Amino acid sequence: MKKMALADARPYEAPGHFGVVSLRLQGREETGAQRFWTGLSHFLPGGGAEFGATPLEKVYFVIEGEITVKTADDEVVLGPYDSLYIPPDEGRSIVNDTNMPATMLVVINYPD
Repeated sequence: MKKMALADARPYEAPGHFGVVSLRLQGREETGAQRFWTGLSHFLPGGGAEFGATPLEKVYFVIEGEITVKTADDEVVLGPYDSLYIPPDEGRSIVNDTNMPATMLVVINYPD
């Protein structure tokens, strides 16, 4: 068992993101988690991520605020306690279209 206190979480730069501060909560380097990592992302108004895809599975869980996620075929708005699964290789963009900050927990598997 390994606790990660929020005060000990370190920021990281997520590629293609803007207006976002992200903290790594769990992962190989942080706590030894081997199959996935988790991050906490704080999106400013207008902040988000450019359209892109990775070969990794993702789960987004909104804690506070509102986040809009767009794929090539769909658009969904997530509010507090809503979650979303993004399969491998599915492109998506993210934006906080509101005038309030939004906080989202992100869970991503490591590549095999």
